[in-house]
Amino acid sequence: MFFAFTALDYTDHNKTSNSTEISDSVDEMNSVVPQSPLSGKELYMQACANCHGVDGKGGSVKQLGLQTPPPDFTDCDFANREPDGDWVAVAHQGGPTRGFSTEMPSFGEALTVEQLQKIMNHVRTFCRNDNWPRGELNLPRALVTEKAYPEDEAVISSFIDIENEGALTNEIVYEQRFGARNQIEIVLPFGYSQMPGGSWSGGHLGDMAVGVKRVFYHNYNSGTIFSLTGEAILPTGDRATGFGKGTTVLEPFASFGQLLPAGSFLHVQSGLEYPVLQEKAENEAFWRAALGKSFNPNPWGRTWSPMVEVLGSKALESGTEVHWDLVPQMQITLNKRQHVMLNIGYRIPVDDTSRDSQVMVYILWDWFDGGFFEGW
Repeated sequence: MFFAFTALDYTDHNKTSNSTEISDSVDEMNSVVPQSPLSGKELYMQACANCHGVDGKGGSVKQLGLQTPPPDFTDCDFANREPDGDWVAVAHQGGPTRGFSTEMPSFGEALTVEQLQKIMNHVRTFCRNDNWPRGELNLPRALVTEKAYPEDEAVISSFIDIENEGALTNEIVYEQRFGARNQIEIVLPFGYSQMPGGSWSGGHLGDMAVGVKRVFYHNYNSGTIFSLTGEAILPTGDRATGFGKGTTVLEPFASFGQLLPAGSFLHVQSGLEYPVLQEKAENEAFWRAALGKSFNPNPWGRTWSPMVEVLGSKALESGTEVHWDLVPQMQITLNKRQHVMLNIGYRIPVDDTSRDSQVMVYILWDWFDGGFFEGW
């Protein structure tokens, strides 16, 4: 079996004679395997070891007569990134269900979902390093609240003010994982502002940011993940146009993620903004939470994740008010591989109607899982 979401290019190829033999063996298992109460290891040996190897490292492409190398299940960086459900989908429905090669056959009714899960439990034993957080803890990304999971992603976000003097703010976020628990993040903001009379000013660069995240605790069994991030926001923007603060701002924050029953999940983030030059900007505390649920109307199709965020912030000076916002939103996976996603939401000020509401949207590309135009 070729399991999903590897960095390799699983494009469709013509099946070789050996691939036909694999399909024939799958048909034979339809009457043999389901009748036997076998363990996950025994099922793996019967159904998977021919291609993926007894040790999980993958067989030789030349010996197997395949054009796409089987992945290495002992590579923790690859094997732990995706949840069991995505791997089971590819094994049950075949490679094309996630935009991968037809050389990965569909086991269909030859193996039940329960048996495929037993195989997955065995496959998970090939990675012997517990430092790598499981893919189940990579919860859907909210529009504002930052998740705790370290990821390889590129995100383009836009925030559109729809009241008073409008502004269009954009962010390009690049995230790269390094090691089992760490991630570096670079944020490049830019935007446009509406001038009196309705005209729009030229593009403005905002304050760039660089941050490092580290996961300090993760537990697949409890569905919990916790990380700390330190970020430096640099004064690259124009303060006069509202696209910069005129000073470096240090921003430490904590992120917490929790799996909940029935496909639900919770994000919590809390931190501080500390400007180096106190006369340029205020110290500020912020706290954010996102509650959502993921579901698939088609068990093997795209994933929908409605969420609601609650955003709070307060300048750390006596007499200042707490600002509250609500952000209902919907994330949807756009392609078969589910590594390109769209999220659209609406930010509603709760405490102060003089503040602008915003339409918020992002396109997310999980680039470790393949090119942007792959898997459609």
